[in-house]
Amino acid sequence: MTGSLRSALDQAVGLVPDLGTWWLLLALGPLLVGAVVLLTADRWPSVPGHRAVHTLSLAAAALSAVGSAGTALHRPELEVSWIPSLGVWLRLSADGISIPLVLLTAVVGVVAVLQHLHVPPPHRQVDVDEETLDTTAPIPLLRGTDVPGLATYHASLLLVVLGALVAFLAGDALLFFVGFELVLVPMWVLVARWGDPGSDREGAALRFLLVTVLGSTLVLVGLLGVAAATGTTDLSVWADLRGQGIAPRTQVLLAALLLTGLALKVPLWPLHTWLPWVHATAPTAGSVLLAAVLLKLGTYGMVRLVVPVVPEGFAALAPLLGGLAVTGILWAGLACLVERDLKRLIAWASVAHLGFVVLALATGTETGLQAALFGNVAHGLISALLFVVVGGLKHRWGSADLTVARAALREVSPRLGAALVLGMAAAMGLPGLAGFWGEIGAVYAAWDPAEGRPQTWFRGYAVAAAVGAVLAVAYGARVLKETWAGERVEPRIPDAVLTERLSVRLLGVLVLLLGVLPHVLLAVTAPAVEAVMAR
Repeated sequence: MTGSLRSALDQAVGLVPDLGTWWLLLALGPLLVGAVVLLTADRWPSVPGHRAVHTLSLAAAALSAVGSAGTALHRPELEVSWIPSLGVWLRLSADGISIPLVLLTAVVGVVAVLQHLHVPPPHRQVDVDEETLDTTAPIPLLRGTDVPGLATYHASLLLVVLGALVAFLAGDALLFFVGFELVLVPMWVLVARWGDPGSDREGAALRFLLVTVLGSTLVLVGLLGVAAATGTTDLSVWADLRGQGIAPRTQVLLAALLLTGLALKVPLWPLHTWLPWVHATAPTAGSVLLAAVLLKLGTYGMVRLVVPVVPEGFAALAPLLGGLAVTGILWAGLACLVERDLKRLIAWASVAHLGFVVLALATGTETGLQAALFGNVAHGLISALLFVVVGGLKHRWGSADLTVARAALREVSPRLGAALVLGMAAAMGLPGLAGFWGEIGAVYAAWDPAEGRPQTWFRGYAVAAAVGAVLAVAYGARVLKETWAGERVEPRIPDAVLTERLSVRLLGVLVLLLGVLPHVLLAVTAPAVEAVMAR
């Protein structure tokens, strides 16, 4: 009897997670619980008001951020048999490649749920001929209200953050794919139901869903191909094998499948056309998550699933990948010079900035991989900052049309104006701000690519990328001239509210911190990068 009791106690103790594993559970659990509670809230006898919904959502995101910070510090591992018949395990862990993106997702998740859901009244479309608009009445700032489905909106935000964290923490290929897919439906709901009522939000949401599902299908086929060749779905084993047992031609095919699917998510030119439309339509929080988190699933997938797993296939396709990246940099930069819609312009800028990340990866060097990881995080912070500001301005202005005469932000809205200046300066890649290090690192790595890469081609790519950086300065100056500079003081608009001030200050401090002290991030990624290159 005593032996049976002791055996039962030993089994029970074995089921209790160790202290480190609790950080993983804290990072994911509140998001899942909060999303489930909010999804069922509309069916309760007494539907909670917007304050209760907002508080619950913010609490879940904040607890998840604490768990993510603990996970980054302690780096726990969780391994539980998931599908024994297929040898699939529920593996969660964090290393130098995933930790920066886990922390980025946690910060951006808090910022996203802080934003009020604005339901603007229908507004008249402003024609080009009305550039001298003389409206002088202040535009009221509508805060969060008890709009129908508000709980579902916040549940969708939490599910997007949850899916991204699962993908970044996954140690198994199929678990990564679960997180990769989990973000799609809630983001589709955000765009389709709470997007700009003055645009074709259902069309934008459908395009987003179709394009990303196509990319997911290609990624799944590629993952299954690697799993069939290696006999496992363990990502650490894939990285250690470095393509052993996979014929070179098969590696090229698998790399092409994975890169194409992930390029749709990044998005890489010419697979980028869905992004500006979706960003122009999405609510502010949706744009923040899409730019800062969802797009990173594509670049992170390249680092985790392609570079170390099928290295010969990746090396064969690297010159083409680099060429597409710099084409996107130049194409998007030119588009930003003529784009009228400010939200679309920021979306085009994302295509250019992520082009630098992909170019850095294509070089195949340690410097390039470091620059790509740094650029990923920098773009996430900068894009989140810009979309918080631009989303708030669009709500106040009634549109994001740059051809309409507006009051100078420095005169009527100095807080939002200062945040816009900081965000655009960082997007220009100016020294001392986060955007500089990823861009300069990508150009430097392209000038001296890995052995086996065509040096002449990549030096041409480096020159083209440098031209793209000049274009970024040009379109950044154009935006500030149209919105921030000048002496016009009508029509007046309200300045940043508390939630916006908290968001831009948090993101702004991080943008400055990484710009002045880049080694804070580089020291985290360096050991993992060295391990990848050593293999």
